[in-house]
Amino acid sequence: MFQYFTKAFLLKFLKFGIVGCSGVIIDFGITYICKEYLKIQKYIANACGFTFAATSNYFLNRIWTFHSTNPEIAFEYFRFFAISLIGLALSTFFLWILVSKFKKNFYLSKLFVIVIVMVWNFFANLLFTFS
Repeated sequence: MFQYFTKAFLLKFLKFGIVGCSGVIIDFGITYICKEYLKIQKYIANACGFTFAATSNYFLNRIWTFHSTNPEIAFEYFRFFAISLIGLALSTFFLWILVSKFKKNFYLSKLFVIVIVMVWNFFANLLFTFS
């Protein structure tokens, strides 16, 4: 099992995490603007933040993390976004559980869920989108 955790693999995961951090800033910013200023329902605001972050993350991961040269950018983006949508479903479900069932803070719960879903997104994109 540990033979898979090479220096190159760990560097790729680190880069994915750094890109993810930029996505968190975008996600939280858009979510906050939509929820607090535009008064959009919190789960829809969450989806808006997610969509902007996922798009940004695709381009940054394509160029920097995975060094993709796939000429079919639209198809590759579709695959990335499909994986991200599964991540959104997982994120929304876990967020709903933490906020509605356990009465946890929305933004702290969102941060916790982002970390969990990041692991799913990394491996799915490594094996499916940018393989």
